[in-house]
Amino acid sequence: MNRTNKVAWFVFGFLAIGVGLYPLMYVFAQEEIGLLLSKSQELLANVIWNIGFFGHILFGGVALMVGWVQFSKRFRNANLARHRLIGKIYVVSVLISGICGGFIAFYATGGPIAMTGFFLLAVFWLYFTITAYRAAREQDFEKHKVFMIYSYAACFGAVTLRIWLPLLTMLIGSFEPAYRIVAWLAWVPNLVFAYYWVRRKGLSIG
Repeated sequence: MNRTNKVAWFVFGFLAIGVGLYPLMYVFAQEEIGLLLSKSQELLANVIWNIGFFGHILFGGVALMVGWVQFSKRFRNANLARHRLIGKIYVVSVLISGICGGFIAFYATGGPIAMTGFFLLAVFWLYFTITAYRAAREQDFEKHKVFMIYSYAACFGAVTLRIWLPLLTMLIGSFEPAYRIVAWLAWVPNLVFAYYWVRRKGLSIG
């Protein structure tokens, strides 16, 4: 691994772990912070919404933190049993976070545009992950690699959202219009990047 790749790998891991731990701020905060500031008191008092919200951010954080190490060929090949265990933790975390995310998408700040963006993200994330898991069970490991790349590209939307949102909010001067854009910008370019990465690696799903 050359110097540039080492730096990129460090940044990749740093962002995945940092944003993966970010949901803990919501758990330990004494008052509403971040996205919760844009929600009504009625919604914040809704027990089902809170289960969906915390299920989404906490298990999404777990998926983000454990998923990135699977892209290290050396780490993956060193211990296949560990690779499978981490993979199972990732899949379970995605299932919980994705289902919860699909539910809370209907309450997204920014109306139908944001709602649709986040709901489709949840659907694609679940689809890619389930397909990757099934491919591994069927020992179609090339297909497994392809769909895990797509799955984690969708997962990494949690990182790109937190990069784009403050920049767009400052540029536009208002949170809600920026949030509508980010509901799509956080993940669509990630999947485009994943598509070209898959092609560059010469991977195929048959």
